[in-house]
Amino acid sequence: MKISVIIPTYNRYTLLKRAILSVYSQSYLATEIIVIDDGSTDDTKQITQDFPNIKYFHQVNKGVSSARNLGIKKASYDWIAFLDSDDEWCEDKLLKQINYHKKNRNILMTYTDEEWIRDGKKVKIPKKFKKIGKDVLKENLSYCNIAPSSVLIHKKLFDNYGLFDEDLKVCEDYDLWLRISMSEKIGLLDEKLIRKYAGHEEQLSFKYWGMDRFRVFSLEKVFKIAKDEKKETIKKELFKKYSLLYKGAIKYDRIAQINLYSRKMIEYSH
Repeated sequence: MKISVIIPTYNRYTLLKRAILSVYSQSYLATEIIVIDDGSTDDTKQITQDFPNIKYFHQVNKGVSSARNLGIKKASYDWIAFLDSDDEWCEDKLLKQINYHKKNRNILMTYTDEEWIRDGKKVKIPKKFKKIGKDVLKENLSYCNIAPSSVLIHKKLFDNYGLFDEDLKVCEDYDLWLRISMSEKIGLLDEKLIRKYAGHEEQLSFKYWGMDRFRVFSLEKVFKIAKDEKKETIKKELFKKYSLLYKGAIKYDRIAQINLYSRKMIEYSH
C-alpha cells in the first residue's frame, strides 16, 4: 500500500521537524510526505532544506481545514494518513494500520489510541476519552474522540462524504468523522500509536471558548440525513448540547443566545 502523509502547519517550525522525523522513523515508510504551510511567518519554509524529499506547499492563511483539503488534492496515492505538526507517531503506527486494512478490506478508515504528553511526562487520559470502537457514531457525538493524527483513510471516503468543512474554525475533524460514521464502519486499533503534546499556546482548543457552539452545527447537518435510531440518538445529543449552551448564555447574560438556544431546545425536545 502506498501512503500519502499530510501535515498541515502554521508557525510550528520546530514542532514540525519532530513530526516529520516520526514519519521517517516508521517501520513501514510512507511513499510521500506533503506539508501544507498555512501562511506561516516563522522559519517554516526552511523545512524543505531540512527534508529535501518532502512536498511543500504554501498558502495564504485559511485554517487547518483548508490546509488538509489542499493536501488531499495534492496527494498522489489513495491511502492518506494525517499528522498534526505538534504530534508524532510511534514507529509501528503505519505498519499496524496497514496490516489491519489488509485483513479488513471493506473498512476504509482506521484510527488508534494515543498517549498524552505534558511537560515531557505522560499524563493520564480522562476516562471519558477511552476509545471503545464498537459504535463510532455514538462514541463521537459528545466530543471528537478520533485524533486526526491517528487516522489512515482511503480517498474514496472523501468522494462519498466530502472534505473538511472550511467554514469551521475548530471541530472540523468532528464534523467529517460524523459524516463518515453515519454510513461507514470505522476500525479502531486499540494501541497507543501516536503521541499528542499538550500545553503549548498554538493549540486551537485554547483559542476558542464553547466548543459545543461548533459541534451543534455539525450535529444539525447529520440530523437532517439521519434515519430511525440514529436520528433519535442525534436529536437527544442536540437537546443536551443546546441545554448546556442555554445555561451558559444565562450565566453571562447573552440575550440573543438565550433566545436562540431556548428555541433550539424546544425544536429538539421529546
